[in-house]
Amino acid sequence: MVARELFRQQLEMYENNSHRVDDRIVSISQPHIRPIVRGKAGRPTEFGAKLSISVVRGFSFVDRRSWDSYNEGSDLIEQIETYRRRFGCYPESVHVDKIYRTRENRAYCKKHGIRMSGSPLGRRIFRMTTQAQTVSATDKKQAAVDEAIRNQVEGKFGQAKRRFSLGRIMTKLASTSAAQISLRFLVMNLERALRQLFLSLFLLWHACCGGVFAKSSAG
Repeated sequence: MVARELFRQQLEMYENNSHRVDDRIVSISQPHIRPIVRGKAGRPTEFGAKLSISVVRGFSFVDRRSWDSYNEGSDLIEQIETYRRRFGCYPESVHVDKIYRTRENRAYCKKHGIRMSGSPLGRRIFRMTTQAQTVSATDKKQAAVDEAIRNQVEGKFGQAKRRFSLGRIMTKLASTSAAQISLRFLVMNLERALRQLFLSLFLLWHACCGGVFAKSSAG
């Protein structure tokens, strides 16, 4: 079936003198994989799953996983609603990339009292002239803090690829690949929870030993 569909797609592109076709198959052994144009230097096209994740207090949550290309900016509202279902309240703020700062997302965050990071909408020249006059030192500091928090998401992808082999998944089926992706993030979260546990035990031990040493030296 895969070979027959691949032949049909190639024939369609040949007859139409085209280089694209819907749901194009690029691998016979992994027919679910689609080419995703990223526009990065040296690697304009990537192959594999596209993920939308959110990071809360250092823990990563995979909110969406797809083998097709999609606009991740449309995921923000559902991610915020998922946060509300998980934790019972809306977040105080969201720290997002430029693609998420659409009018719809901004209106949704404003409706629910959620602060969105980033500059306001408007023409770039006008925005620069007005901000130069009105932005205070506190606002600049807050913008720097917001950007540092947002970079945690990029850091999580880098950590997953470097230490947990997220970019080296060799499974063939879509279901097993999805399971491997979820396991990578699960192990990342478990490692962070273990570090927090060890830190709590160390601080507890330090507090207890500090009290004993203080008492013995006073005696």
